[in-house]
Amino acid sequence: MKARVIAYLVLGCYALISLYPFAWMVSGAFKDRREVLDGGTLIPDRPTLDTFATTWSELDFLQYFGNSVLVTGATVIGVLIVYSLASYAFAVLRFPGRKLIYAGFISLLFVPGITVLLPVVILQQELEILGTRLGLVLPFINGTAPLAILLLTNAFRSVPSELRESARCDGASELRTFLSIYLPVCRPALVTIALLTAVPTWNEFVLTRVSLNDPAVFTLPLGLQSLMSTTSPQYNVIMAASVIIVLPVIVLFVLLQRYFVNGLVGAVKG
Repeated sequence: MKARVIAYLVLGCYALISLYPFAWMVSGAFKDRREVLDGGTLIPDRPTLDTFATTWSELDFLQYFGNSVLVTGATVIGVLIVYSLASYAFAVLRFPGRKLIYAGFISLLFVPGITVLLPVVILQQELEILGTRLGLVLPFINGTAPLAILLLTNAFRSVPSELRESARCDGASELRTFLSIYLPVCRPALVTIALLTAVPTWNEFVLTRVSLNDPAVFTLPLGLQSLMSTTSPQYNVIMAASVIIVLPVIVLFVLLQRYFVNGLVGAVKG
């Protein structure tokens, strides 16, 4: 009992330390420029919404938001389609080299993404998609492969084989079995992969910074960086922009939290 109390205290302190920068960012979003520069307390002395109005106009929010939604949405859809099919093959079907190919995908989990940044950019240029949204979506889909295949394969393996055999006896094709039985049963795992794909794609900065030069296709993180690169940055505006950028991710996670937890537990058990 005593050890549990100590563990809770340590975790509580860690949570407070981790949340403090976020709380300061939210606080700064409701302050004017002078109050932010003066420091002050966590609670604004003169709360204002003018900062958000300024941010909305200076960030060109609708354009950047639309680009982020397009890139993130296309990436999530591509990941769910491609890797659910691949994972079904690894989990259910039998073909030569199955285990070796699966092990090759999983081994990519240990390859830092930054090490393939230059080859990705060169490949984008060779395919003439450098600087386009498609040039972002394809690497994002490819980069999610190891984790998506790991979780979805384990989730599909947890489905009783009797269900597949029953469907096959009823004359269902392999694709029909996949769509009618495996996908509905493994919905939490699919939601988990969608979240684990959407969050880093929405927040990605390095690849987008290297790949994109046209402000018309900039995503929200690049828009935020443009605010920070001015001669005299307005830190309250930067904090307000950060709140706007992170808010959709928080809302998405809160709405899908139950599926996310169930998906992780099911994948680990599988």
